[in-house]
Amino acid sequence: MKETTFKSLKNLSTDHLLASGTAICAGCGGLEAVKIMYDILGKNTVFVNSAGCMTLLSVYPFTPFQGSWLYTAMACAPAGAQGIRDALDVLLNKGRIQPEEDLKVVVLSGDGSSYGMALSATSAAMDRNLDFFYLCYDNEGYGNTGHQSSPATPHAARTATNSGPFGYPGYKKDLFAIWTAHKPAYAATIIGSEPLDLARKVEKAMSLKGPKMFIALAPCPTGWHFDPRETVEIGKLAVKTGIWPLKEYLDGKVIHTKPPRRRIPVEEYLKKQGRFAHLFSPQRDTKQLEEIQARIDEYWAEAI
Repeated sequence: MKETTFKSLKNLSTDHLLASGTAICAGCGGLEAVKIMYDILGKNTVFVNSAGCMTLLSVYPFTPFQGSWLYTAMACAPAGAQGIRDALDVLLNKGRIQPEEDLKVVVLSGDGSSYGMALSATSAAMDRNLDFFYLCYDNEGYGNTGHQSSPATPHAARTATNSGPFGYPGYKKDLFAIWTAHKPAYAATIIGSEPLDLARKVEKAMSLKGPKMFIALAPCPTGWHFDPRETVEIGKLAVKTGIWPLKEYLDGKVIHTKPPRRRIPVEEYLKKQGRFAHLFSPQRDTKQLEEIQARIDEYWAEAI
């Protein structure tokens, strides 16, 4: 990894992100990923933000970024990114801006948009081989409106719309598989609590032209019901239990970048979160816990 990345990580300057982001919840795992990615990409960026939690970073006319910012509706950030990229290319071709003035176009979107409402626009952008970055901060629910279930909600999690004794009956959609079926230039899963893995992936993507897709698991204290100080610990447990595989897609191949050497039981991750409290109290739901564990075991049996 380049020396600049280590310097960037060592001197993470979050003040520029937090100064106008006072409405972001304490302990936001999505903000962890955003700040690391931004520090590496640099100020020559334009963020195309679909409606969601990160919309609260920007208070008109200010944003926490030194680059540019465009706010869009939830379903159309990739379309906005296409328009910006096309405009930049026209300006470059006409000599109106120099190559060093070019901007990296970054879609910033939550799971409600990425897994659902904007999936069509995202698919079309990848089909057109749009040269852009896409960062999905995945807090596994519609976090900005009370944490209702989304297509990213994991099985058995309680949400505002699935608050019964069994939680969410469905299963989390495999967005990584959907994205990689389009054969983008690059795709990766990341998490803010593993900053070096995240940084290496962003730097690798910067050398590529075409769609560069990232899904960041974003532990959410308000939606997942845990103390904000435990965000990093819960993120690390997601990796150690294998429930959040860190992997990348490049040149038609998927590689796991940080496979857990010895996976620990998934309940060590689940019991830290109030949204899964019903699996442990008033009595242990052994059947549900075994089913969740079995699905993770099956994944890793096929992956390795």
